[in-house]
Order: sequence, then structure tokens, then C-alpha cells
Amino acid sequence: MKTRLLGLATLLFFALPAIALAADESSTDEDFNPADEWELHEWIPIHIGPLDLSINKAVAYLLLGALVACVIGIVLMRVKVGRGPTRRQAVGETIYEVAQVQIAEQGLPSKAIGLWFPYVASLLLFIFVVNLIGFIPLPLTGETWHGVPTWGIYAATSSLSVTLALAVLTFLFTHVEGIRWNGPVRYFKSWIPEAPKGLLLLIVPLEVIGQFMRLLSLSVRLFANMLAGHILILTFIGLMFILQSIYLAPLVLPVATVFYLFEVIIVVGIQAFIFAALSAIYIGSAIEPEH
Repeated sequence: MKTRLLGLATLLFFALPAIALAADESSTDEDFNPADEWELHEWIPIHIGPLDLSINKAVAYLLLGALVACVIGIVLMRVKVGRGPTRRQAVGETIYEVAQVQIAEQGLPSKAIGLWFPYVASLLLFIFVVNLIGFIPLPLTGETWHGVPTWGIYAATSSLSVTLALAVLTFLFTHVEGIRWNGPVRYFKSWIPEAPKGLLLLIVPLEVIGQFMRLLSLSVRLFANMLAGHILILTFIGLMFILQSIYLAPLVLPVATVFYLFEVIIVVGIQAFIFAALSAIYIGSAIEPEH
């Protein structure tokens, strides 16, 4: 418990300068908007024709998340044979078991687990790490406070372009696998349910729209949950600076603390699990459409 409180105090200590800076800027504009935290400014401009591949805050968090996820995978999963079980091995086996038993085996047919387990397991670990890093204060805001880089919280998964890119991967893999295992005619024919011919004119378009709605549901669910959580936390803490009253601290900080712990302990893991599980289900249903 002491460790959690110390971690939270560290979070607030580093996050307050960023919010104070925003409050200072708002004193001239007379407008403070927590959504300004999601404005992405180019750090290293990279433009190739119409493509904008510039490095910004979101890219930095994605690269950091990918690096940390790789390190976690290597450290936890590489275990020497012959040694007794350790705490590190137990954590690695727990993550592996969740990915295999609760996600891959529940959504994928047995003939496709060997091929697609690495993908859904990577989704689970990567999204979990990126979500978690989003609640750890880091000096990656791109702003300074009295010449010192400000520390703040930001989740790359609170950007729709990031979650949409992940959802597009699952969307493409789903239909590629459906066609590869069943052939194009049988696969697309599986979209047409048994119904009177008069109703097919209504049902078939709805089924096609439903396939694309999967793309939206995957991306928007993760994006909306992470965005809302961060905006509420910043709003709770920023109220003290907006109203310029330190007396609000006994009221605001406990609320922000409870919500912060709720997001870190529950939402971070659940959203990663749901995204990976739905990806497995969509791919599995395309491979065996009759199920």
C-alpha cells in the first residue's frame, strides 16, 4: 500500500508542472482545455509525398511501448531448463496462459492456433504495455517549465489513428484468412444467411456493413476508453489551477487517486484483453464461418 501511495505521489508531483503550465497559458487565453494535451506537434518532420511520417509524441510512446514489450517478452519468457520455478517464470507463464487459454483457444480453431497465437499474444502484451505507460509520468510532453522538460501522462492508444491502424491489421488478416481457408466464393457466400429471397436485399447490405462495423468497434472502443480516462484525470487535477484554490486539493486529489487506480488496475488490462480476444474471434470466425 505504501508503494502505491508513493507511486501516486510521484505521479502527481511530475504531472502538476504540466498542468500548471497549461493553467498559466490559459490565464492569457482565459480558456483551459484538457484536450490540448492530445495536440501532436512535429518533433522530427518526415514527409514523403502525401505521407506524413513525422516523429511526434504519439510515435515516441509507440516506439517506447514496442521496446518495453519486447524487453518484457524476452525477460519473462526466456527461462533456462532445469532450474526451479521463479517469480519471473511464474509471471511469464501467467501471461502466456492468459494469451493461449483465454484468448487463442477461445477464439481460434485448433488448426489455426499455431499460426495466429503469436499475433494475438503480441496484441495483448503490446496494447497492455502502451496503455500502462500512458499512466506513468514521462518527460515526453514536448514542453518545458522554466527550462525543464515537463512530465506528463499520455497514452498513444488514446489517439484514434493508432487504434484504427491496429484494427485495420485485424480486419485485413480476418478476410485474408477467410479467403485462404475457404476460397473467395465460399467465404463471401457465408455472409449471406438463410432467409427468404425478398429479405436478402435488406440482410446482405446489413451484413456487409456489419463487417466494417467490426473495424470501427475495435478501434473506437480502445480509443474512447483511454481518451476518456486521461481527460478525466487531467480535469480532476486541473480544477485546482483553473479555480486557483488549493483548498480543493482534499476533495480533488482523493477522487483523482481512486479514478487513477481504477484505470491502471482494471481498464488497462481489460481493454488489451478485449482487443486481442475480439481479434482472435474475428479471425477464427473467418476461418470456420459455419461456427
